[in-house]
Amino acid sequence: MRELFAMWRDTRMILLVAVVAAIYAAVLLPFKLFTVIPGITSIRPANVFPVIFGIMFGPAAAWGAAIGNLIGDVFGGTLGPGSVFGFLGNFFFGLVGYKLWGNLGPLSSGEEPNMRSVQQVIEYVVTAVAASAACAVIIAWGVDLLGLVPFTVLGPTIMINNSLAAAVLGPPLLYLTYPRIKDMGLLYPDVMREEDLEETSFSQPVVAALGILVVSLTWLALGIYVFSPQSTMQMALGGVGLLLLVVFVVIGNQGLPAQLKGADIR
Repeated sequence: MRELFAMWRDTRMILLVAVVAAIYAAVLLPFKLFTVIPGITSIRPANVFPVIFGIMFGPAAAWGAAIGNLIGDVFGGTLGPGSVFGFLGNFFFGLVGYKLWGNLGPLSSGEEPNMRSVQQVIEYVVTAVAASAACAVIIAWGVDLLGLVPFTVLGPTIMINNSLAAAVLGPPLLYLTYPRIKDMGLLYPDVMREEDLEETSFSQPVVAALGILVVSLTWLALGIYVFSPQSTMQMALGGVGLLLLVVFVVIGNQGLPAQLKGADIR
């Protein structure tokens, strides 16, 4: 957890936040016209960026995705109370790739994310689905609490919107960009201070990664199929789900991942 805030001491990480936010907002805005739920969500091919940037840029992608989505709301005419949950949901959207890659146990490829093997693509798709689900449940829960759109409608809409863009566009983009980003020395292990990435005594990265995956998908399924909109149980489910996600983020400090340093990707 500490690396999410310690990164603000590093000028290069702050610049990466700005770059991620600018790219995300710039691609979001033209597609605001293609509305799925008026005032809430639209077709978003830009949803590929939080996941691939999360894998490459770490915490900078989480902050950049959150700020970029907020910029999109401001200039796209959709700024409102739901934007608070949009900020939080997109923060997790960018964070999950950073937390999951290399830590999914048997689902992990044990390789860099250059998308040159089937195992990497499988790991990437699982990561993209988990990130999409985490973003979807947080936003849908918050918007449901505000009485704007039911969780049962918005949850699956965001999930499909996010996961299609991230899963389909992500592998070719990583194939093209990851080697270049590495050569430029911009991967988060190269940019962040080593002390900010040191493992703590309670670090359990694999447990945390699998926990984020299970909680996100379980929350989505229960919210859609079990609990009715704006019910006490729907509210309680969201509170517990969000708390568990935060707990798993806290214990998920993975140190310097071997998959993102030192390997020859050419």
